[in-house]
Amino acid sequence: MSAVPGGAPAATRRFDVCNGDADGLCAVLQWRLHTPAQATLVTGLKREIELLDRVQAVPGDEVLACDISMQRNLAALLRLLEQGARVRYFDHHAVSEVPTHARLEAHVEFDAATCTSLLMDRHLGGASRAWALVGAYGDNLIAQGDALAGTSGLGGARGRLRMIGEAVNYNAYGETEQDVRIAPRRLYTVMARYRDPLQFLAQEPIVAELDGLRLADLQLARAVAPHWRSEHASALLLPDAPWSRRVLGCVANELANAHPQRAHAVLKPIVSGDYVVSVRAPRVAPGGAAQLCALFGGAGRAAAAGIDRLPARELGRFIDAFAAAHWGAKKAG
Repeated sequence: MSAVPGGAPAATRRFDVCNGDADGLCAVLQWRLHTPAQATLVTGLKREIELLDRVQAVPGDEVLACDISMQRNLAALLRLLEQGARVRYFDHHAVSEVPTHARLEAHVEFDAATCTSLLMDRHLGGASRAWALVGAYGDNLIAQGDALAGTSGLGGARGRLRMIGEAVNYNAYGETEQDVRIAPRRLYTVMARYRDPLQFLAQEPIVAELDGLRLADLQLARAVAPHWRSEHASALLLPDAPWSRRVLGCVANELANAHPQRAHAVLKPIVSGDYVVSVRAPRVAPGGAAQLCALFGGAGRAAAAGIDRLPARELGRFIDAFAAAHWGAKKAG
């Protein structure tokens, strides 16, 4: 704990840092329902990943990091630890090595069948299971969500919990906050009023509004013909428009669910003329997405990954690499 010169120790400062999608927001919300305390929320849109850069720490500060790639936040993480902060880190994205430090508590797993909300749920013993399910459904872990709901007495609520998760997740996609209906940090403050997400759904019109916008945007995407397709993979190139910026991840998830034997890439031009890319490994072989995207400066996890900026000149090379990719769990040895 930091001290005020000549006085009593200063109060602990807390920072909750997370991705602005359903998985990140629901992971933090579970923690704060279990451990109530005043904290500064640091979040952003889906592709705002290097969020630890926004935190400056002093000795005794506490940082909770959820669903942001440790690989892409490693320098900032080490800086915060050096500044004297204690960091709890929950994440499921690929990282080459998790550092060892006395003030770092890391819960990092890369299994394609998990997400940060489920890691938090396990850590807290299911204390806010319904919110964990919202995060899992938002991360497109439908089978895992359905199974956990069934064993938790929430089977009858699966459809509603999935709707909330998909709506919250949809709201995270956009190039700027002007693209989305509500900034993720503002959406979290509304979510945090409720211990039960079903009450959130019943009391807050924002959920139905987001779901309606999501379905309308998906309908526009369904009218776009594939840019390239084979028996085992398909690439969809969306136009640059506010609706396509919002729906990019939802389209990738919908295609992965509808065609589980195929890998899917959804691309969209950005202002520079380059592309942003979302990749989904085949549902029947959920591995390889992060490795593919890493070849082009991207990152993610085994089943789902992305590229923030694919140079336009690299589009053909990306399609070739995508067509030749080997999907499924990476073999050891």
